[in-house]
Amino acid sequence: MQGVIVNGSDEVTGDAVILGVGHSARDIYYLLREHNIKMEPKEFAMGVRIEHPQPLINEIQYHSTEYSELPPASYNLSCQVGGRGVYSFCMCPGGIIIPASTAPDELVINGMSYSKRNSRYANSGFVVTVNEKDMDKYIDHYPLNGLKFQQEYEKIVYGNSNSSQSAPAQRMTDFVDGILSSSLPGTSYIPGVISAPLHEILPSFIGDNLREAFRVIDKKVRGYFTSEALILAGESRTSSPVRILRDPETFMHPEISGFFPAGEGAGFAGGIVSTGVDGENCAKAAARYILA
Repeated sequence: MQGVIVNGSDEVTGDAVILGVGHSARDIYYLLREHNIKMEPKEFAMGVRIEHPQPLINEIQYHSTEYSELPPASYNLSCQVGGRGVYSFCMCPGGIIIPASTAPDELVINGMSYSKRNSRYANSGFVVTVNEKDMDKYIDHYPLNGLKFQQEYEKIVYGNSNSSQSAPAQRMTDFVDGILSSSLPGTSYIPGVISAPLHEILPSFIGDNLREAFRVIDKKVRGYFTSEALILAGESRTSSPVRILRDPETFMHPEISGFFPAGEGAGFAGGIVSTGVDGENCAKAAARYILA
């Protein structure tokens, strides 16, 4: 029989426990470490949000200015730079950029589209793979060294926001040229933007790889690289920087019988669909365990 303490006092018991938390549930990671429940750092990705006028993306994707009967266009871009993946993530056609911070003195942004997708803007995360070597500076925080790296990035971004939810931003062309933007285009991000030297603020391997990726993409997708595009920091919650260990056959933690880490927060999925599939697989595994 397994037990879970809720609100520090109420115990709920059962034959199995499925832990399905989001990748931003940092208090859960610290709680697991406090109780010596095995976890490990994992690769994830961080970077920026890029926002274009939606009509520009439509023209690029439809190769025409006549698209009024077609839905707002989306895109999916990727390339390899210096052995790392650099790619668009969570592209939102006709969408908006929203604040997504979960703690004081940190700044996180994300993107979404309403069902009508009728915003004047298109936005997407554009991120660079973060590997375990990049986390070495925070090895004293193992296995949460990736989480610590993520937190420090969000604090740096916040520190360049006038201590508000205004996002540090730069024109795409200025970012590549290493120039502070003297003016910024319009944005869907309601808290607003503030001109900042993102080419200096971003961790060097992220900034360098993004700049090179934009040069590569400019040769493949004409018009995407433009001064009309706005880069906003920071996109840092693409997936969990931590993995809670589990057996690949039983889906159960190797040291705790009846404990099933599931989904994105456990480090076994990335996004809504894959998280749903993983949760279903864990539920089936828990049922087999109970009925065995």
